[in-house]
Amino acid sequence: MADWWSWAAWAPAVAALPWARQRWRLSRAKYPSLAGHARLAKTVARLVPGYAYSLETAFDVDGAPADVAQTRRAAFLALGERLRMRSPRTLQATRAARSALPDLQLTGRYRVPFPFADVVAAHLPLGAFWDRSHGVQLVDLDGHTYYDLAGSYGVNLFGPDFYKDCVQEGERMARSLGPVLGGYHACVADNVARLQAISGLEQVSFHMSGTEAVMQAVRLARYHTGRRYVVRFAGAYHGWWEDVQPGPGNPLPPRDTYTLADLSERSLEVLRSRRDIACVLVNPLQALHPNHNAPADSSLVGTRCLQRAERSAYADWLRRLRAVCRERGIAFILDDVFMGFRLARGGSQEYFGVEADMVCYGKTLGGGLPVGVVCGRAEWMQRFRPERPADLCLARGTFNAHPYVMATMNAFLRRLDEPAVAAAYEGLDERWQRWEHEFNAALQAGGFPVRVSALSSVWTLNYLQPSRYHWMLQYYLREAGLALSWVGTGRFIFSLAYRDEDLVEVRTRLLEACARMAADGWWWRDPSVDEAQWRRQQRRRLLGELVRARGWGRAAPPA
Repeated sequence: MADWWSWAAWAPAVAALPWARQRWRLSRAKYPSLAGHARLAKTVARLVPGYAYSLETAFDVDGAPADVAQTRRAAFLALGERLRMRSPRTLQATRAARSALPDLQLTGRYRVPFPFADVVAAHLPLGAFWDRSHGVQLVDLDGHTYYDLAGSYGVNLFGPDFYKDCVQEGERMARSLGPVLGGYHACVADNVARLQAISGLEQVSFHMSGTEAVMQAVRLARYHTGRRYVVRFAGAYHGWWEDVQPGPGNPLPPRDTYTLADLSERSLEVLRSRRDIACVLVNPLQALHPNHNAPADSSLVGTRCLQRAERSAYADWLRRLRAVCRERGIAFILDDVFMGFRLARGGSQEYFGVEADMVCYGKTLGGGLPVGVVCGRAEWMQRFRPERPADLCLARGTFNAHPYVMATMNAFLRRLDEPAVAAAYEGLDERWQRWEHEFNAALQAGGFPVRVSALSSVWTLNYLQPSRYHWMLQYYLREAGLALSWVGTGRFIFSLAYRDEDLVEVRTRLLEACARMAADGWWWRDPSVDEAQWRRQQRRRLLGELVRARGWGRAAPPA
């Protein structure tokens, strides 16, 4: 009897061993950062207190001496005045629209680390309105011209003039049918055939955005596998819906998502050992900064030295990942919404030499109009089961396959076959690698603590020394005539319409902005301490501010 009771006491623990082993494997496969731990990141985000620097306290938070702080303050105010004098109409339109546009409120405030947001909003304005575009340049409401380094978030791959022509051609093509929905414009058949040839996949579905395309691919994977969980990799972006954006920014806690480390054998172990994974999502842009979020100046409080993965290493990783997915019956989904058509005509499949079960496209494929597309193998794309006729997988929308969108897409796809576009892909990697090297050589020669890192025509700026003020560079760049997106220096998105002479001019303006940044004291550092000590000092200062703002210290940070 005693033996029976002894066994009964141990039985729950023994039964829990397989579960514990699975959890241990899952924990080991996470990347050791907040980007790799969505629940922890959300908890930390809730704990971060709000506080703001004032015009009197914003310029010495790194311990700079009074003379450096005064130089910074004067430069800050002077730069703000120059920006106001330069574009008064553009700034007035931005101010007038902000109260009614929450998106503009968000992007305007989160260009910089949050303690600086109020003082920047009051004294360092940037406009958000444009009047026209031509070539690789944008013109604001005051007639001032800027080189476009925002790239319409990746849409304008071949430059805006290319897409203006696509939209005009698409409008002419669809005009006779008009916005008749529910059926298909005649060009849809040609679109499908061209997408089949580009993707190497058998079936195609149309949606209204890249986010919708990813949602559809994940839903199909769950439908065909009967499993719940989605695997994404730390730092990767796949749209803003709950299951693929589980960290800060999503009010719901992570539920059906595993966030694993990119380029990790331990992640492959998880895929081999679990039976609840429906699909793996891969965003090839992560090759530029594996396991890190898309770099943004709003979170830039130290250095930003992101190491990209070499093309051959990332290609090998994707092939091994794909093999494990095939072995385990997991859908391998390539999210090419951003990088599709940018790395190669055949997208990331061609560039990295990997075959996906489903590929999601968007952005540039619409020819300038909103679109999302899923191309996939027939066994993954089917939305019903003849043997169980009530068991469907619905994913339809009123505006899917809209005639004007389909016609504009058709104009884009046909232009891909034109000699001028084909020529743009020739030597693409070599060209952008050469310019990356030339930019870095010039930055090094200038003695600036800045370097560029590139994945083809998508670049990020890395900072080689810690500073609380790197985010200021985006404002000097705007003054120099370089227009960035709201993430600031974290992302330069060039179009393939940039000529060598344009890139020379961008390099010149970048160097001028860096020179002003340095002269105005933003890259000051204490010469009496080495870099490791400097980093520790800055971390302690920032932590002290946070503790005091939470009320755990004697006084709040200065305001």
